[in-house]
Amino acid sequence: MPSPIALNLSPTRSMFKRRSSSSLAALASAKSYLAAVSEADARARAHGATPTSTPALSLSSSVTTNSEDSVLAEEDDNRDGLALPIVPPTSEQVFNTSHLEFGHSANQRHRYKSQYVPGAALTHDEVDPPYYVLITTYLSYIFLIVLGHVRDFLGKRLNPGKYRHLMPANGYAPLNSDFDSFYTRRLKTRLDDCFSVPVTGVPGRTIITFDRETNDYNLTMKMTGEKTRGLNISSYNYLGFAQARGGCADAVEECLRRYGISTCGGRLEGGTSDLHVMAEALVARFVGQEDALISSMGFATNSTIIPALVNKGCLVISDELNHASIRFGVRLSSASVRMFKHNDMKDLESVLREAISQGQPKTHRPWKKILLIVEGLYSMEGTLVNLPAILELKRKYKFYLFIDEAHSIGALGPNGRGVVDYFGINPRSVDILMGTFTKSFGAAGGYISGNKALIDRLRVAGHGGTYAESITPAVVSQILSSMASIMGVWTPPPVQKGLPSPAEPVQHPGPAPVSMLPPWMDLPLVQRDGSEGRERLRRLAFNSRYLARGLMKLGFITYGHVDSPIVPLLLFNPGKMAVFHRMMRTRRTPIYVVVVSYPATPLVTSRVRFCVSASHTKEDIDTVLRACDEIGDALDLKHLPGERWPIQRIVDSAVELVNMQD
Repeated sequence: MPSPIALNLSPTRSMFKRRSSSSLAALASAKSYLAAVSEADARARAHGATPTSTPALSLSSSVTTNSEDSVLAEEDDNRDGLALPIVPPTSEQVFNTSHLEFGHSANQRHRYKSQYVPGAALTHDEVDPPYYVLITTYLSYIFLIVLGHVRDFLGKRLNPGKYRHLMPANGYAPLNSDFDSFYTRRLKTRLDDCFSVPVTGVPGRTIITFDRETNDYNLTMKMTGEKTRGLNISSYNYLGFAQARGGCADAVEECLRRYGISTCGGRLEGGTSDLHVMAEALVARFVGQEDALISSMGFATNSTIIPALVNKGCLVISDELNHASIRFGVRLSSASVRMFKHNDMKDLESVLREAISQGQPKTHRPWKKILLIVEGLYSMEGTLVNLPAILELKRKYKFYLFIDEAHSIGALGPNGRGVVDYFGINPRSVDILMGTFTKSFGAAGGYISGNKALIDRLRVAGHGGTYAESITPAVVSQILSSMASIMGVWTPPPVQKGLPSPAEPVQHPGPAPVSMLPPWMDLPLVQRDGSEGRERLRRLAFNSRYLARGLMKLGFITYGHVDSPIVPLLLFNPGKMAVFHRMMRTRRTPIYVVVVSYPATPLVTSRVRFCVSASHTKEDIDTVLRACDEIGDALDLKHLPGERWPIQRIVDSAVELVNMQD
């Protein structure tokens, strides 16, 4: 039976439609709404019906007619499946978050456990498009480059005022290099309306953007004063913890009251509070290491820690697609570096054998240290590291292993503990686990974890601890509350007289002892028992697999692993990036996506990168797939060989697609 949300029989306007100035009828109070829900629930039960979907807006006590989310009862003929359903929720379905921030989904079939199946392929083979696609892509770049040089040649002579920053004057060199800024001026500028879109509010399931217009071909943008709410498939909000309501938001609010707005909103220059100590202990328990060190910025975690790990006379072996923060940190370290092909274990072993046999340049002395740096989940490709194969090489060649889990921590594994959890591997077999709090935890900053001797050394030798500011207490409280929601909280039972106190659990993965959280942090029951965290993990896994498999069945060429919450869809032609983005955001239900091109990707593999979240419902993914199906036909993007399914079959077979094994 289809979901009541999918049926959408009432003539209600989409919540994503730009609101008019007139305020239409909404609910007068949460009390009256809950009373209506109770009556409808009684009627449904009298007829033996138990609804499985939930209303489009929040059921919390904060629902008011002045709320940003109060768009109930707006009349329109829209049928996009995202508005308020006719059937209300049952009395057991209680939610404390806004539907616009975190989609309500009570259908337990729309869940999946993120776990590696032994023998399954880690990546599917990258498929090349037809030759005419590659040829037209190269011709497009050639045309843009030639046209750009012609415009520069004529512009410098006919309108030199606009090129003053590129020409020497009065003995001074130009402010910008003509050659270096050519790509920005002549190619990227044409897409600037697709980048740096100003937003406001919570980047949850939906997002509100400020509308812009340009009269000079994207050289400058002017605000129109209007806002548009759209479906957000572009943020790294993997578990949906970036929300303004719920237990985590309440914990942050309580922290502001206790620590003061000036302290929480400002910076602690090199300071450490009790919250920071708790956060480091909880992170170490979460990832399964002895100790951890937190930093106020994810990029700085790599760039300041790597120079403390290796120096001159050491060798760093790095995946060719590693993040810029890793590359920057390696350069600062003065260590030698070797690259290997992305996720190619044969090439990695070849590099290892040559490096070990040849030793240091010129002297051929043995390396002081060999450090292999890889990422758990690659943000541009959506591929997972082949961790079992790397650990086999580690046992054979005795190098140190550093894994950057910025995108995989919290997003992968049955317990959300990253790639080691996904593969079922003991985290102590990895020397250094690095991650960030900006993705799955809805906060800011990063961490480095390992054995206690290593972390103690990094506290002294790492530049981050000495020169950088500490994470503000409000952000630390968000880290603690979101991480505890994933882990669950263990509270010791009452101590009986004459009996010793029960010992805290030490197994991994396990719950967080209540002693690792501030005594004033009172999380809701669904977060303390870990049920909410498990639901978010399973919803994210379902959404990720459904979108990836659905796009492939439609005929799109995609990269990455099906369990990855990052799903790149290949566009190839540079002109299609702007058109795809504009067609998505100007639909009746606007969809906000991220388009990526050179230099972040190879020249001919421009792509749109979908970032899936646990906050999305199955109907949201349906909306994205339907939009891609229409736009893919219009832009000739379906080049994957093999059987193709019609969109309705994909929507109806979502559970089958998700549970399908490679």
